[in-house]
Amino acid sequence: MDNIVELTLRLFVALLLGGIIGIEREYRSKDAGFRTHFLVALGSALFCIVSQFGFGVDLKDSSRVAAQVVSGIGFLGAGTIIFQKNVIRGLTTAAGLWVTAAIGLACGTGMFLAAVVATGLILLGLEVLNALLPQFGSTTVMLSFSSHSKESVKRTVNRLRQDCIEVYSFEVKDHKTPQGEKFEAVIEIKVKRGQHNERLLDYMDELDDVTITCIE
Repeated sequence: MDNIVELTLRLFVALLLGGIIGIEREYRSKDAGFRTHFLVALGSALFCIVSQFGFGVDLKDSSRVAAQVVSGIGFLGAGTIIFQKNVIRGLTTAAGLWVTAAIGLACGTGMFLAAVVATGLILLGLEVLNALLPQFGSTTVMLSFSSHSKESVKRTVNRLRQDCIEVYSFEVKDHKTPQGEKFEAVIEIKVKRGQHNERLLDYMDELDDVTITCIE
């Protein structure tokens, strides 16, 4: 009975800690959110428990199953990484899944303190340090906007470049509408972290005939 309670506690703590990281990712509107992270942590803990108790007490190397989790989680993490137009996305999400699996393994072996400390450090790095040091580093933003004038699209791109904003690529499509020809542009740019969305909105306010569709 005591053994069942202990194993249940290990699984529950893994679910809880993995879910906490997932909630943070969900808050950041990432594709791998609460459900993905708590499943990774819970599955890793279960694999660890199975490797310890599922093959009998005479098993000489009970770490083999757990070791496969470390390499196996790489396939799941690789699926979250996207390389598009010279821009890599999803590395933080992949790393988050990898370390969440490690937290699950720690819970599966009963190392609750290490798992809790690791969860706290992850949240510290993802949220607290990111908020305290927004001016360091840069981020890639996908900016979508529309205009009824092709010249306005060109002026917008030139305006961004004049402010030393690096433009990776941009694509312009034109459509026929009852109001006339409409141009839709999608631009990938590299900006400094911290309040970059507000700065982009200020740029667009300078052009009356430009409408922002999306900032990602």
